[in-house]
Amino acid sequence: MTLHVEIINPYPATTVKELLETKLLIPRKIRHFLRTKKHVLINGETINWQSPVKEGDRISLTFDTEDYPNKTIPMGDANLVKPLYEDSHLIVVNKPEGMKTHGNKPTEIALLNHVSAYCGQTCYVVHRLDMETSGAVLFAKNPFILPILNRLLEDKMIQRQYWALTEGKFQTKKTVYKDKIGRDRHDRRKRVVDPRKGQSAYTTVTRLKTFEGASLVNCQLKTGRTHQIRVHLSHHGHAILGDPLYSHQPASRLMLHAHSLSFTHPLTLEKVTVKVKSESFEQVLRNHKS
Repeated sequence: MTLHVEIINPYPATTVKELLETKLLIPRKIRHFLRTKKHVLINGETINWQSPVKEGDRISLTFDTEDYPNKTIPMGDANLVKPLYEDSHLIVVNKPEGMKTHGNKPTEIALLNHVSAYCGQTCYVVHRLDMETSGAVLFAKNPFILPILNRLLEDKMIQRQYWALTEGKFQTKKTVYKDKIGRDRHDRRKRVVDPRKGQSAYTTVTRLKTFEGASLVNCQLKTGRTHQIRVHLSHHGHAILGDPLYSHQPASRLMLHAHSLSFTHPLTLEKVTVKVKSESFEQVLRNHKS
């Protein structure tokens, strides 16, 4: 596999070394290959590592098979993909409830396989949604952009917001949960609040609407622990309706939907904001009494 990447530098003047290392976040091993093979061109010309790169310069990168080993997965059904945003490097799609983001086994078909079929190439998961959750999911189209997007996620520069229909009524407009989350020792499927051994977790909950015995809230994540929203809400007496693990209140689906995803595109510095609704989520809301 040979991968060619061309971008117009959106960053202020710097050196080639600093651009690849601190802006494009290319791993050290890959930077070494690019330098020794002279696979970096600025405006069509070969350069040295301390050459200046100005905003607007055209940067050409070439990666060989040994730089990014080729990965293949089974292709799914492209017709099942509903793209929300797409360019040559990444894609955001609308995941339906009841579909896994990625399979647990190499032969298992999930959203990742369908997205790869849609794009005509193997794609990569940047973040995931629980199988029962619907909404916006971000995928990398190539191994070059994947570590860059992973770093944005780690640095909390990808903002994710969810709607949830929960049990009970919130007394305040905004609530912040900071309870640490760990594994449930008695049920491997579940997570619990664990002040001693849990990982830090931060969820901001904003009340949007109150129903009879239920509340519609917006949840914004600063961390991405497994089942984070579900655990935080249920721990504080506001389990999500239809949650098969943490709630006893039935619904036709888990009432959790990732309605908004926003980030600054690392290769263009464009602000990308994607919003999406869910008909099945809206239908359950319509059936609730205010």
